[in-house]
Amino acid sequence: MQTAQHGLSDMKRDPARRQSGLRNLVVFGRAVTNVLQNLRSTEKSFDEWYQTYVDEMKVDPLMKFFYELRTRILKRGEMAVGNYAHINKFEFPRDMVKFGPPPKKAKGFFIGDQTGGSGWEVEVQPGVVEKYYIDLPGDVGVAGLYFHDAPGLNDTSNIGEKDVVKLSERYLSFLERIVADAEKTFSR
Repeated sequence: MQTAQHGLSDMKRDPARRQSGLRNLVVFGRAVTNVLQNLRSTEKSFDEWYQTYVDEMKVDPLMKFFYELRTRILKRGEMAVGNYAHINKFEFPRDMVKFGPPPKKAKGFFIGDQTGGSGWEVEVQPGVVEKYYIDLPGDVGVAGLYFHDAPGLNDTSNIGEKDVVKLSERYLSFLERIVADAEKTFSR
């Protein structure tokens, strides 16, 4: 569970680690239910207890989506994510102060790159440019990653509803609920 939670933390904290964080969250999130099923060999009431969660997961499109996403990641190396950016209000150059002072040797600024991040392009040595990410102020806009085929969310006018971080939080919350219940039910 902790590795899946670290994946979510990576996704939130560092846009450069969003995709690797997502992979960890998905793969190790699924491992949580696999490990829980080991209780079957020591707990007589496990199958009855677990069946309520199995039934819930079967009818929840988000749980099914993450279950299938693990297979896509491991078997085909694909995640089907895209990046988005929505600018609420931004007046150049006046609003550049909202991003703080540019780092030394900053060459440019970007909003909503391939990781869904925003920040400065900084020349770290002659001819080598790296990204320095910042948090995009909410009054300026939002940027992130979204799932192309998120379940039950066909309204593309609200791409934020398919946001990778938001849906991953919902998925982990479900897994955390199962683990907490298992600990309460089977702790001795």
